[in-house]
Amino acid sequence: MHTLCARGTMKPEISAAVGFLSRFLRVKGHVNDRQVQTFSQSLQDILAEQYKHHWFPDRPCKGSGYRCIRINHKMDPLVGQAGQRIGLTIQQLYLLLPSELTLWVDPFEVSYRIGEDGSICVLYESQPCSVGMPTMATASSPSGNSGVVSPMVDSHISCKEELMVLGRASPSKAYNMMTVSS
Repeated sequence: MHTLCARGTMKPEISAAVGFLSRFLRVKGHVNDRQVQTFSQSLQDILAEQYKHHWFPDRPCKGSGYRCIRINHKMDPLVGQAGQRIGLTIQQLYLLLPSELTLWVDPFEVSYRIGEDGSICVLYESQPCSVGMPTMATASSPSGNSGVVSPMVDSHISCKEELMVLGRASPSKAYNMMTVSS
C-alpha cells in the first residue's frame, strides 16, 4: 500500500470499469446473466494482473496510457480475452461495445469517452487522503446518476483534467461546408 491512503487498492476502479463494459453486454447483446458474470470476473482478474505493477496512487497519471482500455479499429486485447472466455468472437464484441471507446482506469478515477471528439465522462471518482484520514468515492452511471460510496477528503487534478487543460491529444477534424443558395 502507498503512503497517501490506506485505500491504495485498485479494486473499486477496476470494478467501475468492468461494470461499465458489462452493462453494454447485458443491454445490447444476447448474452445471458451467467455469461455477463463470467465476463466481469474474468476481466476483473485480467485487469488486476495487468495493472499490478503499473498502479501508482501517489502519482495517478503515471502509467495512465498503459491502463487505458481502447476500442477503435482494434479491439482492446484484454477485453477481447475476457470476451473469448465466454465464447464471444472479436466481431461479436464489436457489435456489443461502442465502436470508438476510450476508458481510463486510474487511481482515484475512472472515466471514458465515446467517439474521438466526445466529452470525457467520469464513472468513478475518489480522492487521495493522508494516512488515517477517510476517503470518499462517488460512482456515476452513464445516465449521470452518482452515489456516495465513502467519505471524501482533499482534491487533485486528474489525468483527464490535465488533458483538457493542456489541449487535445489529437487535432480537431476539419469539415468542409457547402452552402446552397436559391
